[in-house]
Amino acid sequence: MNRGAFFASSAALAHAVRVAAQPIPGGSDLVERADEFDGAAFRQAVDRPARIRQLYESVAFRPGVLNNIKNSFNGLQFGFGYPAAAISIVFAPHGASSAYCYRDEIWQRYRIGEFLKLTDSQGLPVASNTFVSQRARFDVAAAPDDEGGMYQDASLEMLQRRGLVVLTCHTAVEEHARALAARGFAPAGASRGQIADDILTHLIPGAVVVPAMVAAIAVLQAAYRYTYLAPQL
Repeated sequence: MNRGAFFASSAALAHAVRVAAQPIPGGSDLVERADEFDGAAFRQAVDRPARIRQLYESVAFRPGVLNNIKNSFNGLQFGFGYPAAAISIVFAPHGASSAYCYRDEIWQRYRIGEFLKLTDSQGLPVASNTFVSQRARFDVAAAPDDEGGMYQDASLEMLQRRGLVVLTCHTAVEEHARALAARGFAPAGASRGQIADDILTHLIPGAVVVPAMVAAIAVLQAAYRYTYLAPQL
C-alpha cells in the first residue's frame, strides 16, 4: 500500500470507528453475550408462519450457493405449488462466506477480495460485494423462465425480497478481524476490536447477527424445524 493510500485508509477506519458510536450488533466482546444478542429480531426473522423451512449453511466462499437458494424458492413455489408466503429460507454464511454480508466499504477498506483470494474474470481481486445488488425488477407476475426476470435473479437483494433471511456470524466477524490485522489488510495499529466493530456496523441491510453460526444452526433445526442443506459446489 502506498503512503497516500495508507493514510486514506487509516483516516477511513478512524472515521468508521467514530461513527460506530452507535450500538454494535452483537457487542464488542470476542464472544457475544446473551444480553448483547438481539433475540427478538432473530425470532421475528426466522419464526414467521411458513409451511416449508429450509436452511443453507455456507462456509467456503462459493457463489453458486445463491443460485441453489434461488432454485429452492422456484422449485417450492412453481414446482411443488407452495405459496411464496409459505416458504421460509435462511442463509447461514460463516467462515469465508461471512463476506457476503459485508458492505462495499468493508470490501474496499480491507481488500476482502484479495484477503479471501477471490478473483474476477480478468484474474484480478474482486473489489466489491458484487453479490448483493438486484439485477431484475421486482415483479411477481414475471415469467419464472424469463432469464432477465426476478425469478432468475440470484442476488442477495432479490432473494431477500422473496423472503430470504440472511444471518451474520459474530464469531466469524471477530475471527476475520483478527486475521485482517495479522496479515496486514488493516491500517497499522488497528485492533481486532476496532476492525470487528467497523464490520458489524457496515453489514448489508437486513442481516441479522447471531452469536455463533454453528450454534444458530442447531437452534434453527431443533427449535424452529428448519431442514438443513450445505451444497458442495
